[in-house]
Amino acid sequence: MQDETIAAISTAYGPAGVGIIRISGDEAATIADKVFKSKSGVKIKDQDTYRITYGYIYDQDGQLIDEALALTMRGPFSFTGEDVVELQCHGGIVVLQKVLALALKAGARLAEPGEFSKRAFLNGRLDLAQAEGIMEMINAKTETGVSVAASHLQGRLSEEIKACRQDLLELISFLEADLDFPEEDFERLSNEEILRRLTKVTEKIKNILQSFMKGRIIREGLKVALVGKPNVGKSSLLNTLLKTKRAIVTDIPGTTRDTIEEFYNLGGIPLLLIDTAGIRDSDDLVEKIGVQKTKEIVEQADLVLYIFDLIQGITPEDQAYLSKIPSEKVLILVNKIDLLTDGAETTLRNIRERLPQFRVLLISATEQLGIQELEEEIKNIFFTEGWEIKDKAYLTNIRHKTALEKAEQALASAQKTLQTGLPLDLMVIDLKTVLGFLGEITGETVDEEIIDQIFSQFCLGK
Repeated sequence: MQDETIAAISTAYGPAGVGIIRISGDEAATIADKVFKSKSGVKIKDQDTYRITYGYIYDQDGQLIDEALALTMRGPFSFTGEDVVELQCHGGIVVLQKVLALALKAGARLAEPGEFSKRAFLNGRLDLAQAEGIMEMINAKTETGVSVAASHLQGRLSEEIKACRQDLLELISFLEADLDFPEEDFERLSNEEILRRLTKVTEKIKNILQSFMKGRIIREGLKVALVGKPNVGKSSLLNTLLKTKRAIVTDIPGTTRDTIEEFYNLGGIPLLLIDTAGIRDSDDLVEKIGVQKTKEIVEQADLVLYIFDLIQGITPEDQAYLSKIPSEKVLILVNKIDLLTDGAETTLRNIRERLPQFRVLLISATEQLGIQELEEEIKNIFFTEGWEIKDKAYLTNIRHKTALEKAEQALASAQKTLQTGLPLDLMVIDLKTVLGFLGEITGETVDEEIIDQIFSQFCLGK
């Protein structure tokens, strides 16, 4: 299928200043010439690479469709490594679909999701980790996410993985020379030197694996559930954090019956804030369903912000509910401190005494008191060493993490082989297994089925 010329809309559907039809393959210029006529009369197939030509797009009957620019990029110096032509039209789904239909009628095949990126990988323009960085870039929720995705696209993670592979290849070459030519007189590695090299690679892999928690949060965000009884201020807190009236706030208990989910950028950390239905016994069927959904969300959440009303205080129902949640994933927020009175101070002391295992913060969602302290506490809970992104590779992909964990296990097996005095050829088998797992990340040793599955998750036209 790679010898076919493919085409697809490469920009988002909807009104826009510009929309792009991308064509890639040996016949890209020929197909483009059938639908695009330059004002100067120059054919695209005669254009030099990296040239933009102004002209018009016509259908088979000579009817004008749009004025456009045609950008020509000759392989192998294009994104896919093939000849590529991009027809840059006015944005709008009707126009783009008509132009795409003309390209398909002229001989192109509709590209599959991610097929342009897949061709870039197969043609050696990107390795697999870099290609996956493209989708991370598209799906990034914060500037921090964009920065990490850009580092993957530039090959920072790939460089560290390839450095580990190179260290192992050198070690394997020494060991195999020792096995294949036992009578030859050359310098052999001592067990201490072999162990030192194995430890060096193991430490590199451990360092990459340690970045996964931060990397996963950069990519997916933290799920933060706002939980508590009705009218304690969950929706008010959501609105305050988002700086918009996203949730309806009333004095009527049970106003929030279904969850409301919104992403919030906390200094580069994407938080998925989930406003939940108030926890209470109710005869209302819809409200009961909402309360059950709240319990399910609490189980999935990375952090639970359990909110108390300073005036209402704590009830046995609150304590029973909190006893079922691990204390390390709960942060107690005592809301409405702007209404603090002598009686409220007693309530606050009561909450702290009855919930000594939990961290407690004081806030006022409506007056925005304690909000900055709340944000800092969330950062401290998950990033004891700080949130700043350093100049290193971050692991964000569960596929990569799984491969590295398997590589680490195989390295441990190789070390055990060395330490127990088993034959070196068994160690070589373990080390080649490590190479295979590392190669899965960059694509050297990955199955075609996995490659297809990865690129199928890409958007059409990328």
